[in-house]
Amino acid sequence: MLNNIFYGRSLLNIDDFSADEINYLIDFAIHLKHLKQNNIKHEFLAGKNIALLFEKPSTRTRSSFVIAINDLGGHSEYLGTNDIHFGDEESVSDTAKVLGSMYDGIEFRGFKQQDVETLSKYSGVPVWNGLTDDSHPTQMLADFMTMKEKFGKLEGLTLTYVGDGRNNMANSLLITAALLGVNVHIVAPKSLFPSKENQALAKKYAEQSGAEVLITDDVDAGVKGSNVLYTDVWVSMGEDNWDERIQLLKPYQVNMEMIEKTGMNDDEIIFMHCLPSFHDNKTTKGQYIEEKYGSTALEVSDEVFNSKYAWQFTEAENRMHSIKAIVAATLGNLFIPKA
Repeated sequence: MLNNIFYGRSLLNIDDFSADEINYLIDFAIHLKHLKQNNIKHEFLAGKNIALLFEKPSTRTRSSFVIAINDLGGHSEYLGTNDIHFGDEESVSDTAKVLGSMYDGIEFRGFKQQDVETLSKYSGVPVWNGLTDDSHPTQMLADFMTMKEKFGKLEGLTLTYVGDGRNNMANSLLITAALLGVNVHIVAPKSLFPSKENQALAKKYAEQSGAEVLITDDVDAGVKGSNVLYTDVWVSMGEDNWDERIQLLKPYQVNMEMIEKTGMNDDEIIFMHCLPSFHDNKTTKGQYIEEKYGSTALEVSDEVFNSKYAWQFTEAENRMHSIKAIVAATLGNLFIPKA
C-alpha cells in the first residue's frame, strides 16, 4: 500500500483532523480543481465502489459526491430513504456491517450524529459525514477552500456567521475557524448562541491557533472588521417554526447596511452561504413566505446575494473539489508523505 497518512480514516467531525491535515486537504482540493479545469485525469479511485446514504435530500452534496467519485474513476450508488431502514427494519450497526462488506466507502447525510458514528464503528471502511443535525464537515472544507482562493491565506482572517448560532453550520464554522487560526464571530440572539460545550471547544482550539472567538448579539460589534459574512437559512430542514424565527432573526439579515458596518474595503470582504437561500420569490416556498410575511428576503437580501461580494456559487462548486480531496485522500491510491 502506498504511504498515505489519511488512508482508511473517516470524516465525522471536522476536528477528526488536525489543522495541518485540514490545510493539506484544502490545498489538495485546489490542486484537484486545477486538474479538472485543465482536463487532466486523476483516477485515484479506480475499482472502488461508494455507497451514498441520504436520509435528507440534497442538491449540492449528492451532485458533489457523484461527480467527484466519477472523476476519480470510482462508482457510486445512491441509497435514499426508501432504500435504508435505520432503526425501523434494521439497526444502523447491522446496516453498517452489510454495506461495509460490499462497498469501499460510505457517505451519510441524515439527522443523527450517532448514526454516522455507528456506521464508522461497524462498517470497517471510511465514512464521510455529508451532514447531520450536529455537524457539516464536508461543507467546511469547501468553505475554507473558497476563503483561501479569495484571500490567498486563512490565518488572521475574520469570519462572521450571522443568524441561528446553534445550528450545524454555526457549530462547524466555529470549530473549524478556531482550529485554523481564523478569527470567528457568531452574531445571534442570546437564545440561539452556540452551546457552552461548543464555545469551550472553540476557545480551546483558539488558544492553540491564536484565533479570536467572539459570541455576541450585538450586530454592530460583531460584524466590524469581517472579511467573510456568512449566513444560513433561519429554519433548518425538519423544523417548522417560521413565525418565531423570522421575528427573532429580522435584525440579523445580511444586507448592504451590514456590509457597510464591517468597515472593510470592497476587496477585503465577501459574502458566503451554504445554500439554498431565501432571497427572492422565484420558488414556491419563496412566494408563500412573501405572501405571509411581506418579504421573500430572509437571511440575506437579494441585493447582497447578487452583488460583487457574493461568492456562494464558487463555494457551491468547491463542494465537489473538496469532497474529491477527502475521498481521494482517505480511499485513493495516493502517495502522501508522513507528517
